[in-house]
Amino acid sequence: MPFTTAAVLAVATLVAIAILACTALTAWNNWLDLKRAELARPLDGTSHVLGRIDLSDIKERLRKLEAIAAGVDL
Repeated sequence: MPFTTAAVLAVATLVAIAILACTALTAWNNWLDLKRAELARPLDGTSHVLGRIDLSDIKERLRKLEAIAAGVDL
């Protein structure tokens, strides 16, 4: 039974669709694993505290710079 061009093209198309579907499914599962890992990460709050410390340090430096600009000796 000789293969026609249409049959070969149909089989090649089905194989390509199967490969794309497997690749998309693998990518989706990896993305879900990433999101699960992000949700499972413990939120200890240290980064939030460090952000507040950095903010207060910046405010203090700003006050000092404003005092220097105003000519006040600290």
